[in-house]
Amino acid sequence: MQEQNSLKKKTISGLFWSFSDLIANQGIQFIIQVILARLLVPKDFGIIGMITVFIAISQSFIDSGFTNALIREKDPSQEDYSTVFYFNLLMAALMYIVLFFSAGAISNFFKEPQLVAILRVIAIVLIINSFGLIQRTMLTKSINFKTQTKISVISSILSGIIAVIFAYTGHGVWSLVIKTLSMQLVQSLLLCIYNRWMPSLVFKIDSFKRLFGFGWKLLVSGLINTLYNNLYFLIIGKSFSAVELGYYTNAQKLRDSASQSITASVQKVSYPVLSSIKEDEDKLRAAYKKIIKTSVFITFPLMIGLAVVGNPLIRLIFGQKWVNSIPYFQILCFAGMLFPLHAINLNILQVKGRSDLFLRLEIIKKIIGLTLIAIVLFFKIGINGLLWAAVLSSYIGYFINSYYSAELLSYSTIEQIKDITPAFIASVLMAIVVYFSSAIIPDSNLVKIIAQIIIGVVVYIGLSKIMRIKELNTVCELLNSILKKTKIKRTNIN
Repeated sequence: MQEQNSLKKKTISGLFWSFSDLIANQGIQFIIQVILARLLVPKDFGIIGMITVFIAISQSFIDSGFTNALIREKDPSQEDYSTVFYFNLLMAALMYIVLFFSAGAISNFFKEPQLVAILRVIAIVLIINSFGLIQRTMLTKSINFKTQTKISVISSILSGIIAVIFAYTGHGVWSLVIKTLSMQLVQSLLLCIYNRWMPSLVFKIDSFKRLFGFGWKLLVSGLINTLYNNLYFLIIGKSFSAVELGYYTNAQKLRDSASQSITASVQKVSYPVLSSIKEDEDKLRAAYKKIIKTSVFITFPLMIGLAVVGNPLIRLIFGQKWVNSIPYFQILCFAGMLFPLHAINLNILQVKGRSDLFLRLEIIKKIIGLTLIAIVLFFKIGINGLLWAAVLSSYIGYFINSYYSAELLSYSTIEQIKDITPAFIASVLMAIVVYFSSAIIPDSNLVKIIAQIIIGVVVYIGLSKIMRIKELNTVCELLNSILKKTKIKRTNIN
């Protein structure tokens, strides 16, 4: 019982600081994004979008699944951590060299001469990041998100200020490069200072083989996933223009500030928590079920609501020059609805040590996704067609992800759908009310958004009470715990 209460406290504390990170860090990032969007032009964001896939793939090679392998490991040794640290550092150096000499070919592919210098500079972030990977892994393993939140907030503020100064003084796309580099530099430095871990002068082959035995399948699946998720940057950048890619990039960032942030927050906390109770099937199933129901209770209304208010939202925060990104954002919101479900279903495979199934699922889903993309390109349906293909792929992917969760936990897809249906119905009904309410709200973007948000929240809470959705109480309890924790923190400061 004492162990269960300790785990619950750790989970609540982890959620508190993880969601604090979500609110504080993403709030800061959002404000910076708005300012930069008004100071820069869509093409600047499009140019950065062109090289995103190459940086992301490099990061996958550097990590190689070792982060999750260490988190899953019951009691990693100093030799384990040191071995992974040196591997990360070596891979970062190798990937930087590859990108440095590939910059010319990548620039020719997109027909953007600027990319050569930009890629060679921004790729330095790979080496910078490698110094903080183990520290972040150790903090995540101990469910210490308080420190990570502080680091994220400080790095976001400092890098944001630097980027805005560069953008304001006319440095264009380079302000985005400086923002990325300065953020990662500050994060890595603070991780090393706060965690105070130093590697030993050892590289243990046994540690490498054991951890890589679990991690290599995650590496392959991660590469497939990363390439697929960034494929749209390649297609839009190559087949359309840097401007169109800029519209897509900003729309995706706005969508991700909500869906991906919540997903990452839940995933960061749920993985170590579920890993700690993996031997108790009943407890694991109950925790897993609760995480899924609570996640969709928050994500469904948020993403559907954002799609409904997308038009006045983008006009207000980004300005008229970004109106072409409105349909992109609205479509992407529907794809983002299921991100938490994807993450949680895949988490259970890692908790159970089934990285082989993780890899198999990624291959199956990507084959389906690539088929949908090929159909869109063949019939020349355009960018909107590509984005609707992403939505369809996301929904198909959910059914595939949940298949093995049913086998490993005796929690079938049908049961999952039954559990998430009430939140989905309430969200759709709320969205309908919010959509038609715009007709009677004054034609002011600010007034319209504020009014629609208030209407949406009231309607959703009301429907949740009428439909007796228990997750409303769970969220209220969580918020109450957060408020109590905040009060205690203020009292201690005073």
